[in-house]
Amino acid sequence: MQGVLTGFAVIAVVIGVGYWLGRGGHLGEHGREVLTRLAFHVASPALLFTTLAQADLSVVFSSRLLVTALSTAAVMGAFVAVGVVRGWGVGRTTIGALCSGYVNSGNLGIPIAVYVLGDASLVAPVLLFQLVLLAPVALTILDLSGNGAKGPLWRRLLTPLRNPIAVGSLLGVAVAATGLPVPDPVMDPLTLIGNMSVPAVLLAFGISLVGSTMPAQGADRYPVLLSVALKSVGQPVVAWALAAGVFGLRGAQLLDVVVTSALPAAQNMYTYASQYRVAERLARDAVLLSTVVSVPVLVGVAALLG
Repeated sequence: MQGVLTGFAVIAVVIGVGYWLGRGGHLGEHGREVLTRLAFHVASPALLFTTLAQADLSVVFSSRLLVTALSTAAVMGAFVAVGVVRGWGVGRTTIGALCSGYVNSGNLGIPIAVYVLGDASLVAPVLLFQLVLLAPVALTILDLSGNGAKGPLWRRLLTPLRNPIAVGSLLGVAVAATGLPVPDPVMDPLTLIGNMSVPAVLLAFGISLVGSTMPAQGADRYPVLLSVALKSVGQPVVAWALAAGVFGLRGAQLLDVVVTSALPAAQNMYTYASQYRVAERLARDAVLLSTVVSVPVLVGVAALLG
């Protein structure tokens, strides 16, 4: 229980500081945009590279990762299906689907893994899956749905290589796969820059709350509610059914996959939405509501399966 509450407390404090900065205008009228661009173009790619460059890629072949991938595909597919039927558009549907299945495995998942599961490395399979496959694919779709789709074929095929998030992830995986050592004069400054990523994302998110209305209102009401329901309830239920019923996981392994699936939507979903100027309110509201709802869900999962 302590891990759940500690993780959420840390996030709440940093978001609160961002709200205070925004309300007082301490970073100027473009503070949120600057933080968002800093996180997307500089800090997050550095963080992804340093994280993945030192990761154990053998976790990719674990049954836990397969459960995560299948449960993520199920809830994201459900959102996409509804989005297509309701005509929500490619960009809006992509952001909503990400908020339905892309869990906060970094700044929230790590402390919860330490305090609840007893091992921070247990979030590595989820982290790798999201950074190596899910994020690059989704960001490529967002690129191709905008200006990138109007260029020549060769330029469209190279879209992932023009995205800093995807480039940072792919370079990190390449280093981990080849075992090439990264000199300290290179790794140390990248680590320092990467450490800005999570605070920048959370502060920008806090600033975005200034002057905002109640979440899940207006045109985004149904996409937000659907996304939060799929993320907070649908994904952990599907993960539990697959882990226990199909893969026969029990005890600590079952708790691991269900807890990680019950994590809320990651705050960098708002960063992606802001960068591409699409469904920003949907992303902000979905992240906020799923974070609030996930508290009792995570406590309940830890009590039932722990």
